[in-house]
Amino acid sequence: MLKLKQQFDLQRDVVFDILRKEASVCRVKEYCEDVDTRILNTERDGSVLYSWKGATGTTRIGKYDPYTKQNKLLYTFDKQVCVSSCSLNKEETLLAVSLAQNTSAQQRLKPISRCLTLLIEIHPINNTKVLKAVDCRVKVQFLHQETEWKPALESHLLLFTEDGYVDLYHVLLSKQEGYRVVISNPERLSRAVERIIEDFCWVQWDGHTQRLYCLTRKDKFLLRCVQFYQNHSCDIVLELVLELPANAFRAVRFVSLGFDHYHVEKPEQDLVRMRVFTNRLGSMCVCYSQPLKDKQELTYTVVLVHKDCSKRFRVCLGNDKPSLNSHQLHPLFIPIGYYILVYLQGYFLHCINTRQHEMLCHSLFLTGQDVNLGMQSQSDALTVMHKEDETSVCLLELACGSIHIAELSPAYLLQILRSDASPGCPSSKTDPLRLAALHCLLVFMGDDLKLELK
Repeated sequence: MLKLKQQFDLQRDVVFDILRKEASVCRVKEYCEDVDTRILNTERDGSVLYSWKGATGTTRIGKYDPYTKQNKLLYTFDKQVCVSSCSLNKEETLLAVSLAQNTSAQQRLKPISRCLTLLIEIHPINNTKVLKAVDCRVKVQFLHQETEWKPALESHLLLFTEDGYVDLYHVLLSKQEGYRVVISNPERLSRAVERIIEDFCWVQWDGHTQRLYCLTRKDKFLLRCVQFYQNHSCDIVLELVLELPANAFRAVRFVSLGFDHYHVEKPEQDLVRMRVFTNRLGSMCVCYSQPLKDKQELTYTVVLVHKDCSKRFRVCLGNDKPSLNSHQLHPLFIPIGYYILVYLQGYFLHCINTRQHEMLCHSLFLTGQDVNLGMQSQSDALTVMHKEDETSVCLLELACGSIHIAELSPAYLLQILRSDASPGCPSSKTDPLRLAALHCLLVFMGDDLKLELK
């Protein structure tokens, strides 16, 4: 159903380069030690931030540029540290990092915070400023600024805490000696903080639209959309009440805010998995799967905000399949253009047309062999990454460090339409499925004349 193209591979694009650099530092022909390379975050321009264990007992943070295919060292800590969150500003002058502090048995009696959040000057003197020292997880994310050719002398950093609030730091910069970019009055940095959201239980960052989605609960669950503008102001542009179970989130959930390798999530506690997707054509969908009353049945909801309606689906998984853990029963939501794909590996793939929601013949529902995406990881281990191109999406397999560009496969949709296919082929499906495939080929992919002729 999907056509995959590998865009990034951690081993090929990063680790081989790191091993060469570490060999040069150690003055050996070949460096054979484990560098423990881990993806930390992906920024709006597609760059990948990662950390690795250096040969001299240090932790280093680097950046991979998808356009130049080059790696760049951003910062080196003088000891081994646990990087749980990281973000780089567009001008590459500031690096925000959250460190998970040592909580080993011999360290527990010491007065030490669980999380230390730092703001680091990259050029040229690597000064650091402590933003937070707290006993809960902290996520960091710089806002993206559309600037002219000259570097901006200010940056804006979002800071998310597990305590349920979001702060916005306005960081003023100054130039020294023509090339040094440093923080102006770092002692006053804590005074230039703006509280954006309080008491959230779920939060999602959308880097391409510079939007923040936060879910809060008092009497009901309220989803807020905060839009950030180029003048660094922000507004709440949407409030939406959602009908969710009262204990939907037993712990704060962070979505699209990097990867924390030192905090073990308890997926079995996830009673609800939720994502928000928008595209430039004007659609907005809130997708969430709900808890199972029976492990053989799965329910999920797609709220079509642009249509002012919602569609709830219930799928019977059958008794002939091996039982899954509760966290594996949450499907993966994949946006491709104005289609939303709901994918549970080995069970089903539901392709929903969010423009023609009232016509069931515009939805493709596939089961069995047809739903294998051809990826190594289980569906619950895949991460959906936003992409500028509306006809495709990026999927990250964190365990193996691979990023794939995925798009709908015209060849597969044509196979559904074939009348001379063998009984085991997808063309043996019903007429509504064929009509849905035809609609997708002619309308969604209709700019290709050769495809229309086929």
